[in-house]
Amino acid sequence: MNALIIINDPPYGTERLYNGLRLAHALLKKECDLTVFLMGDAVAGAKSGQKTPDGFYNTERMLKRVAIKGKVLLCGTCMDARGLTEEEVVDGAERSTMDALAEATVDADKVLVF
Repeated sequence: MNALIIINDPPYGTERLYNGLRLAHALLKKECDLTVFLMGDAVAGAKSGQKTPDGFYNTERMLKRVAIKGKVLLCGTCMDARGLTEEEVVDGAERSTMDALAEATVDADKVLVF
């Protein structure tokens, strides 16, 4: 199965990014072909160098795990709006476009939005 997860919410403050990444990890265990597309405030979840309190989830680490077997795409316009450069994001995450999101949507068997 080919799945696309689109996430819009910020990395901390709500748990939508966290839960979307939890689902991504579970889908990858099922050998799913997976793309995660971060939009809006969710692109901040791909910022490298995050320091979170002990016992608290860390979206940087979670995205690194997804990038090993899946694809992590970041909305380039959203990155620009937040002053986030390609050099500042986690290894394996790629700057992307709406055209790439449209292509991933057409190719996906399932599209999930958080």
